[in-house]
Amino acid sequence: MEKAKKITLCVLLLGCLFVFTSCGKKKADPNKPVTEVKAEAEKMDAKQLQGMVDSYTEALDAKKTDVEKIMAKLKKVPIAEMVGEDAKELRAEIDAVNKSLAALSERMKIYADKLKEKSVEPKTN
Repeated sequence: MEKAKKITLCVLLLGCLFVFTSCGKKKADPNKPVTEVKAEAEKMDAKQLQGMVDSYTEALDAKKTDVEKIMAKLKKVPIAEMVGEDAKELRAEIDAVNKSLAALSERMKIYADKLKEKSVEPKTN
């Protein structure tokens, strides 16, 4: 019983930590209109812009992981079945991830370019 209490407490603490560390931090959004991104970037200082570049870098890294998972699935599909339904689904997944990658990259570039205008070289991983 004591072990269950400790585990519950740890889970609650981790949950609180997650909530409080993500508050106020803007996240990368591949669906945000480019005009809105540009207007938002105009109003930001260098620290805020760097935060957005970091956020988009994290999102791009996550998408790269998605691509690796899809590639692993693709390797399991026999060549003879590359025209079947499984392959169509994989191609659709690949297309969706590619569109998302392109949208994230385009928006990150807006923030990075604005950061460069402010004479600060963006830090990327």
